Amino acid sequence: MKTIYIILMGPPGAGKGTQALLLQEAFGIPHISTGDMFREAVEHKTELGIEAQKYMEAGHLVPDQVTIGIVAERLAQPECMVGFLLDGFPRTAIQADALDEVMKNMGKAIEAAVNITVPNNILTERIAGRVSCSECKSVYNLKSLSENQKETCIKCGGELIQRRDDQGDTVLKRLEIYEEQTNPLLDFYRGHNILINIDGDRETTVVFEEVKSILEQIE
Repeated sequence: MKTIYIILMGPPGAGKGTQALLLQEAFGIPHISTGDMFREAVEHKTELGIEAQKYMEAGHLVPDQVTIGIVAERLAQPECMVGFLLDGFPRTAIQADALDEVMKNMGKAIEAAVNITVPNNILTERIAGRVSCSECKSVYNLKSLSENQKETCIKCGGELIQRRDDQGDTVLKRLEIYEEQTNPLLDFYRGHNILINIDGDRETTVVFEEVKSILEQIE
């Protein structure tokens, strides 16, 4: 399998989670999602989870020092030495600088920052109908499910739920914060000559094939 270090960027609802799973399978590298890590910590009521929960439910970013610490610990694990896909990190310039330092200490470097773009009106529509399995964490959109599929997961039979941060005004707040604090990272990675912009307002398979083709060409 190809060894590659990837960052997957894009606003909430852009389809990062779906693309990440496809890329993980295609390249055989671990998918590291800060969102999943935080939600698991919240569910288990760990010290980190309790601290992170208040920010997540308000639609705010978890503080840099908390996020950087948990990601650095994760990247230090042996499986990440053969490559990884970062989903949801970095989200601020401070986090980007910290990631560069972590990679430098590993003797590695981020090779691609894939930015999935989708218009805001499409994003809000997607998020409003998004549900996830309480067991296997698979994500679905209610519009794509028949009436008898809207309560239980097709894959494992778990209960389908809507995350609190996918509801009401929290969605609008998340998009606003993304534009204010995260979009400047595009300039950061453009300056590193590794930014790849992808139109995410297309079928999942079309987006995936384009991303996969581009990544396969990286030396």
